Amino acid sequence: MLLRLEQIRKVFNEGSSDEKVALNDINLSLDTGDFVTVIGSNGAGKSTLMNMIAGVQLPDVGTISINGENVTQQPEYKRSTLIGRVFQDPMAGTAPSMTIEENLALAYARNKKRTLRMGASKKRRDFFRQSLAALHLGLEDRLHAKAGLLSGGERQALSLLMATFTEPSILLLDEHTAALDPSRAALITTLTKEMVESKQLTTLMVTHNMQQALKLGNRLLMMDKGNIIFEVKEAEKKELTIEKLLEAFQTIKGEQLTNDRALLTI
Repeated sequence: MLLRLEQIRKVFNEGSSDEKVALNDINLSLDTGDFVTVIGSNGAGKSTLMNMIAGVQLPDVGTISINGENVTQQPEYKRSTLIGRVFQDPMAGTAPSMTIEENLALAYARNKKRTLRMGASKKRRDFFRQSLAALHLGLEDRLHAKAGLLSGGERQALSLLMATFTEPSILLLDEHTAALDPSRAALITTLTKEMVESKQLTTLMVTHNMQQALKLGNRLLMMDKGNIIFEVKEAEKKELTIEKLLEAFQTIKGEQLTNDRALLTI
């Protein structure tokens, strides 16, 4: 079992009038190579789940294990060699004042011993160009361009490449296409599928886009109010439609899924 969450509970503002149970006794396991998509309305606990795995926030109760090691109390920087993450904001994954090459060099060195020679050798630069060429955006010819000058789609593609460079134990995708226009979102979705499959990355992806959740991955989870309320694996997932997902939510919760973002991105 590559990732295991056991009885994870997180409460914000406990004991106050603003108390919110973000995660309620969550149990979740991912095997090597699993690609799990997670859907749910705003406030369902999706981002908190990602933050728990990444170490941005620590659980009140429960344990988190990666590769059999208990990492529950490890902070984010200690887990960073195991985890790659791409955020919704294209500005979040890269250093805008650094060049494409410098950004890639930092990502490349993430899980390697630090040395005084952080610069890119010719061999490494060729590797960077080859990796960038796979994005089909022409970035391989712009190694010395500042990342801040790239478009949102280009920066998100670069962020995705940087997050997968070192083939992390776990890849976390936090609504990583939500801020992009439809054509760029489609490109990043395609690149995501190619990278995850080619590198056999164990992946957890949060999305509001139901079609994307159905298209990608071998498992699907639905969250609501801090709970995992619905889960399907590969064989059953292939038979799912958006209509069946909405019906499942209504059957389980006795109400319709009315979140506007979820419905607008069908």
